[in-house]
Amino acid sequence: MTKAQEIEYNFNEDQMRLKIRTLELQLERIHQGGGKSRIEKQHQSGKLTARERIAALLDPNTPQIEIGALAGYQMYEEHGGCPAGGVITVLGYVSNRQCIVVANDATVKAGAWFPITGKKNLRAQEIAMENHLPIIYLVDSAGVYLPMQEDIFADKEHFGRIFRNNAKMSAMGITQIAAVMGSCVAGGAYLPIMSDESLIVDKTGSIFLAGSYLVKAAIGEEIDNESLGGATTQTEISGICDYKVPDDHSCLLKIRDLMSRIGHSQKIAFDRIETSEPSVAPNQAYGILPSDRSKPYDTRALLKTIVDANSLSEYKANFGKTLITTFARIDGWSVGIVANNRTVVKNAKGEMQFGGVIYSDSADKAARFIMLCNQKKIPLVFLHDVTGFMVGSKSEHGGIIKDGAKMVNAMANSVVPKFSIVIGNSYGAGNYAMCGKAYDPRLIVAWPSAEIAVMSGAAAAKTLLQIEIAKLKAKGKTIDSSKEQSLLVEIEQRYNEQISPYYAASRLWIDAIIDPVETRKVISMGIEMAAHQGELAEFKVGVLQT
Repeated sequence: MTKAQEIEYNFNEDQMRLKIRTLELQLERIHQGGGKSRIEKQHQSGKLTARERIAALLDPNTPQIEIGALAGYQMYEEHGGCPAGGVITVLGYVSNRQCIVVANDATVKAGAWFPITGKKNLRAQEIAMENHLPIIYLVDSAGVYLPMQEDIFADKEHFGRIFRNNAKMSAMGITQIAAVMGSCVAGGAYLPIMSDESLIVDKTGSIFLAGSYLVKAAIGEEIDNESLGGATTQTEISGICDYKVPDDHSCLLKIRDLMSRIGHSQKIAFDRIETSEPSVAPNQAYGILPSDRSKPYDTRALLKTIVDANSLSEYKANFGKTLITTFARIDGWSVGIVANNRTVVKNAKGEMQFGGVIYSDSADKAARFIMLCNQKKIPLVFLHDVTGFMVGSKSEHGGIIKDGAKMVNAMANSVVPKFSIVIGNSYGAGNYAMCGKAYDPRLIVAWPSAEIAVMSGAAAAKTLLQIEIAKLKAKGKTIDSSKEQSLLVEIEQRYNEQISPYYAASRLWIDAIIDPVETRKVISMGIEMAAHQGELAEFKVGVLQT
């Protein structure tokens, strides 16, 4: 490494570490939920917080992945905010069984459901259903957040879909355990009762369709909430709950016991051997990835920070060079990797090709590689740093749309589990071809350096500026160069907020923003999760233009 390269590497590393520290600070705030005073109030009522419950439930010293920690980030500010979407979802292990845990955070608006809360719960159920994983609900919620009921109640992907999924998962044989550890009211009361087994905590748990105030208003009956739907009522009189437990700790221990008794089903035998550490330390990725996203870099060097040492076996290395397609191992698991090559390359004709752009030959290669991985039952990993497909008359005449469609067709119909890691740019149709959220990756995460949008901030701002100027001219207004520049800066700033990984994470376009060193863990736990599916469907592709 030359002195200049060393200086650039150190600068890149510093910039990435700053991004990671920013992420850590944001997560620290989010982990406070509704704030210290509400946490104290939860403790005073004899209850653990949602995060404390999950920590006590999961097996100690085992890996875990929090899904949607940034859900609701900087959304609903006029309503006081909704940290983590008011619900915590974690992929982890309980009694040595991999599972999904969903816990309402009662410190955030009493655990009420905002629109993003519903979306996050549905994402947790989607993961459980796709991968045939047990799911545990720790219920402590006041129900739908009424000021926003029109955005959470009636549509297909709203609140009611939760209970539809309860029924579907039960029919699929997916274990569902629900613990009523606080309020559980109105339509939300169906969730624990539609689960396979339900627990309720004495004196703090309650479940009913309508609370005492509403009962009095509706039918004139006077009754307190405990008599109406407390633990004793619901285990001894109605019998709708299966287990009455004295406190949160006893409840969590009982769940661990119930989980320990689940039989083991047959898993898909994805190939795995003994793991080995990467040949390049994972934190070296900090310096390899440029802070200036327009600069090229050695993508293969970056791959070596993720995969097991000496496991890369590249497919068609000298063809379609702007995409790297390679077999590898991650934590011992056999994987197929499709990665955007950010190095400027020459094709067989000696023509220069831009790194991060998908050309016809690259798309054709990727389609074949994806089909090959499906034939060999090898999970796929997509590493995004893509600006899109190549444009211009030469590409159009060469059939770029046809070849891009071929790649998208193969990827969309893929039956092996897919995992997406957005490390840099993920723009336009490139996001789609590289298995963006619309294409059902089992998990999709981003590094703090990621951007997700139709196009870059600079390109979009120039386009939007021209539209704005045209509107002004149509109204007979003129704009001087200084005003034009000011307007450009304003548009670019607004657009850059929307392409930030935080914007994507807040809306659950991605499952998490992660430190690059956690990439191996996410992929490894994801493949283990996918193996619970039991069997793969037959791989078929649709009609392809040749």
